[in-house]
Amino acid sequence: MRKSKGYRSKTRRLLSKKPREKGKLRLSKLLHEYQPGNSVTVKIDPSVQKGMPHRRYHGRVGTVVGKRGRSYIVSVTQGDAVKEIIVRPEHLEPYRG
Repeated sequence: MRKSKGYRSKTRRLLSKKPREKGKLRLSKLLHEYQPGNSVTVKIDPSVQKGMPHRRYHGRVGTVVGKRGRSYIVSVTQGDAVKEIIVRPEHLEPYRG
């Protein structure tokens, strides 16, 4: 049988939580408002599937371009290309340079 090439393939270690991280989300993470121009880190929360970016963007630093519904449009560089991804706030953290 052919190997699956799904959206979350090869993410066993990347998208798994440590035992102390499991449980409900922090409310502050959901309610944090990002303004256009803010730098953010894409840190995927595997317990929330909605608005989850692709695993290749995990750990990347980008800038918020705008807002679309509850989600944010984040500009991320990948090699030479600049990509705009749509991410919900559960998967974002403020960038601490």
